[in-house]
Amino acid sequence: MLAVRAEVAETSHPRSAGAQALSAALLPNDVRRLFAFASPSEREEIAALVAEDAAFTFWRPLPGPQTFAYHADVDVLGYGGGAGGGKTDLAIGKALMRHRRIAYFRVDGTELTSVIDRIEELLGNRDGYNGQERIWRRAGPRRVQIEFGSVPNPGDERKYRGRPKDLLVIDEAGEWQELPIRFLMGWVRTTDPGQKTQTLLCFNPPTKPETRWIIDFFAPWLDPAHPFPAMPGEIRWFAMLKGHKREIEVASGEPFEFNGELVIPQSRTFIPALVGDNPFLYGTNYMAQLQALPEPLRSQMLYGDMQAGIQDDARQVIPSAWVKLAMSRWQPKVVKPEMMSMGVDPARGGDDNTELARRHVDWWFDEPIGYPGKQTPDGPTVAGMVIVNLRDRAVVHIDVDGIGASPYDFLVQQGFQTIGIKNATATPGQTDKSGMLVFANLRSMLWWRFRELLDPNANNGIALPPDKRLFEELTMPRWELRGKTIYVESRDDLLDPRRLGRSPDRATAYVMAAIETTKVRQMTALQRELSRQASADYDPMDPRNWTRQ
Repeated sequence: MLAVRAEVAETSHPRSAGAQALSAALLPNDVRRLFAFASPSEREEIAALVAEDAAFTFWRPLPGPQTFAYHADVDVLGYGGGAGGGKTDLAIGKALMRHRRIAYFRVDGTELTSVIDRIEELLGNRDGYNGQERIWRRAGPRRVQIEFGSVPNPGDERKYRGRPKDLLVIDEAGEWQELPIRFLMGWVRTTDPGQKTQTLLCFNPPTKPETRWIIDFFAPWLDPAHPFPAMPGEIRWFAMLKGHKREIEVASGEPFEFNGELVIPQSRTFIPALVGDNPFLYGTNYMAQLQALPEPLRSQMLYGDMQAGIQDDARQVIPSAWVKLAMSRWQPKVVKPEMMSMGVDPARGGDDNTELARRHVDWWFDEPIGYPGKQTPDGPTVAGMVIVNLRDRAVVHIDVDGIGASPYDFLVQQGFQTIGIKNATATPGQTDKSGMLVFANLRSMLWWRFRELLDPNANNGIALPPDKRLFEELTMPRWELRGKTIYVESRDDLLDPRRLGRSPDRATAYVMAAIETTKVRQMTALQRELSRQASADYDPMDPRNWTRQ
């Protein structure tokens, strides 16, 4: 009698214990080797078990990364990197073999056809699939339900609200914005205590600035600058705290209390996979096709290089390389030089932040100061935050569109030199440094002036703090030229989830802090000096100073 130990037990399987054990403990090559040494009766038993197992187990993970990912018991799993690593097959396998209620998403709904075809190939039929509803009911021996969806436009994710699923698959997640995925994750749940839930993000390296978020999302595994890098498959824990917009990494999955709320961290890991991990593709013409791709696509698809090929949009206002150069110059200062200007982008309640940016002598910008909107509910509170952080009688440049008018009035009344910035204001007579182009409005002019400051050829030595949010917001706006007029896209354009998905509050504060306005006391001192010089140079006997009567 053949004895096989089962290392992984599955429940609710209509197979015999022997077939389950054979599938769990041995790979196909192991069975072939075992068959060679078995007696005739054992061979009959092996053949029967293999046939029984094959009738039920129509899919099993490939050895290596796909197997590790298949068995990864985490709340959020990232998988992929290079092309051909078996991302889609992993998602299908998990859906059919380990879960009950599945939602499978891609950005473009037409790309789901290949997924549906692959499921049909595995099952041998399309029984239970409703093409109009895009729902596959009673799929496979486990009779699972798979809903297929797409989110091509901002807000489309809301069509799927309130639909629980124990597995959420985001295929080609590197093409998504973060907000729609976060929204869909809100309905990953089950009432079955024996059913695990998971969000599976399958992706290749991102190629656009607006999809860089996924590198930050899996920063311990993908960001080479992360202070505490993680190994592939290593589990880390993350939590979103009350009143915070960004999650934080925590030490473990133990629940903890924060501001009167019990916070339960979520587990996360990332497992890389390349074409070399797929024995069905490695050594085929597909490998040659990947090797023939031009850079940076070659490094992305062949090696899963997450840093390669993230190219700026041709219409990007401020090139990423210029911002990186300015941030590389930045060094903290114990004794800070004279503060020259402060940029203020106020928020009154709501989800936005009140952001303060401080510029000092020699174009050294201090680290950002941000207050959640709930902490700045009115104008005097915003003004108070400004006064607390202001020094050296620096000039305050504050956005007065909408809610900024109240703190502006308060600061002026208190005697602080304050300049109100209205973005829609016309800028007659103002041109770019070439003298050939004009601006559609003040917002376009200020962003273009900041671009010119950051231009390495200007040699200003500008130093910006190395802040990820600031980098993301500075490199997001685009521009266009209409005739001789420069148009920089508006805040509303950037609110689009396919772009930034939020207001660029922090970058706006830094752009305003770069405005050069002479301090009142400096103007007064200059006037006094000019008056003194004029008096000292006056000679009553010089005929040039005589006045005709």
